[in-house]
Amino acid sequence: MKYPKDYLDEIKLRLKVSQVIGKSVKLKKRGKEYIALSPFSNEKTPSFTISDEKGFYHCFSSGEHGNIFDFLMKTKSLKFGEAVKMLAEEAGMPIYKFSKYDEEREKRWKIYTNIIKNYSDLCHEELKQEKNLKILEYLKKRGLTKNEIIFFNIGYSPFNSNFVEKLKDKFDETQIQSSGIYYFDKENKKQIDKFRGRIIFPFKNLINSTVALAGRAVSNTKQAKYINSPETEFYKKGNNLYNIHNAKQLNQTTNEVFIVEGYMDVISLYRSGIKNVVANMGTALTEKQLDLIWRFFKNPVICLDGDESGKIAALRAAEKLFPFMKSGFNIYFLTLPENMDPDNYINQNGKDSFLNFSKNKKEIQNFIWDSYYQEVDTNSPQSLALFEKKIQSVCNQIKDTTLKKYFLDNYSKRLFELTPSLNFKKNKIYQFKKIQTPLQETKRLHNQRIKFSEIDLKQYSILYLIINNLNYFCNKIELISEINFSNDLFNEFKTSLISYLISNEKNIKKKLDSEDCEKKFLDLFKNVNKFAPVKMITENKNEQSLLNIFYEILDEIKEIELNNKIQALEDKVAKEMDEKLYAELLSLKSHRKGH
Repeated sequence: MKYPKDYLDEIKLRLKVSQVIGKSVKLKKRGKEYIALSPFSNEKTPSFTISDEKGFYHCFSSGEHGNIFDFLMKTKSLKFGEAVKMLAEEAGMPIYKFSKYDEEREKRWKIYTNIIKNYSDLCHEELKQEKNLKILEYLKKRGLTKNEIIFFNIGYSPFNSNFVEKLKDKFDETQIQSSGIYYFDKENKKQIDKFRGRIIFPFKNLINSTVALAGRAVSNTKQAKYINSPETEFYKKGNNLYNIHNAKQLNQTTNEVFIVEGYMDVISLYRSGIKNVVANMGTALTEKQLDLIWRFFKNPVICLDGDESGKIAALRAAEKLFPFMKSGFNIYFLTLPENMDPDNYINQNGKDSFLNFSKNKKEIQNFIWDSYYQEVDTNSPQSLALFEKKIQSVCNQIKDTTLKKYFLDNYSKRLFELTPSLNFKKNKIYQFKKIQTPLQETKRLHNQRIKFSEIDLKQYSILYLIINNLNYFCNKIELISEINFSNDLFNEFKTSLISYLISNEKNIKKKLDSEDCEKKFLDLFKNVNKFAPVKMITENKNEQSLLNIFYEILDEIKEIELNNKIQALEDKVAKEMDEKLYAELLSLKSHRKGH
């Protein structure tokens, strides 16, 4: 749902860009503008510029650009609506109200979170009472101190409490029951506390609102040892993570976060000084939870128990999450020693030992490979075939087609190495070719090639494909004519090639010889055949493969040209700080691959 432009403009009118950014970035006045070290990259010379007059900031080291809403969204990982609310409050403006339905839902949300918060506060105060010393003693044995109890607002719900009566002073019975804390006993006609006789661990969402509860039984009764709040209109297990509201604040100092199973694992790690930790509360990690983590941390480490069930759960998690992998982000797995969980590991061995052990973490693709490989009998073709099928199957589920290609390639190479006897012939051919390649000649060729620009070498490759495969390109004259090379000589040579193809259409040969070239093109002809990088991969390729390579190189040339234009425009924006120029810059950037 969109906010009205007038409402957003009023916020921007009341708050200067420097005022908002200056709260987290040290600014220095320079003329009408401010400069600072970029909050988006590590730099020694300030390239981050803020203009109150124009209402935006621009970072020349990272290319980041935007207004006050963009800044909060990028530096605090807020959604747009969250940034608007925060800045509206700072500007002294009322929170914008949407439709009647939205207003009603907002009211229900406030009532729901207030009930959960009130209940958890009552439990927290209850835990402090002398009659509950046994509960405090139990928590102390688990390694918790007064600091953790206060910080995480841990509480206790006794078997016979009057909490529901206190809640009735503020809320009606329907509202209380919708919170999921109580159920109505029809026989005795009263509300029954689901969490009675349990230690209470409040569960907060991303914006620090208490949305659910977790309870752990402390008596030897027949009741379940652990229970959590049921799913409600405002709480979905698969959308939330325990302690994410605290952990997210560390994303400026680390790209890594530990994902553990339960709240005690989180609290123990947090108490030891490892604060970049969240819990999925015993449920299988979902795509939404992964996206939530990736908003703040690029390298989550899933840390599960070292027992057999923990290992099985870890592999299932890896198989489930692998399809969602995307470029620039990763997932790691850390398997603890046998029969240990993060809670007892940290209590027995301490922070330094845990961090040192965490260096054993494995990237998701390696974790999957190693897990599958443990079941392989390398002397059995059937076992190896099943292993290969499982690897291919898990790769084929990856949604990002480019990433899928590279994972498959990586696994293919490892399978090749795994079965050297099956690939003996190929290995021998490879080794022969490798031995026959003169190292000094390769080095000399490389040193000569580096004097050419990247775009020159790409254009050499295009010309190389044409002049060495005339029989394939004689029917692609229109395609060749549309190519616009970066200098006149290349374009003249292209025109000459087209003329040659047309005049020799009926008796075309495979390759162009130097005798077929005009004198002014001889040096270019020699350079193309000598330095074109593509010649290393075109041997014995069929027509379709060569055309695919041809189109890929054309796309790469366009991308280079686009990047050059973007760089030139960024230099211009750096000097002039003009909004129209920046709009043009954004338009160019939108044409980049992946946008």
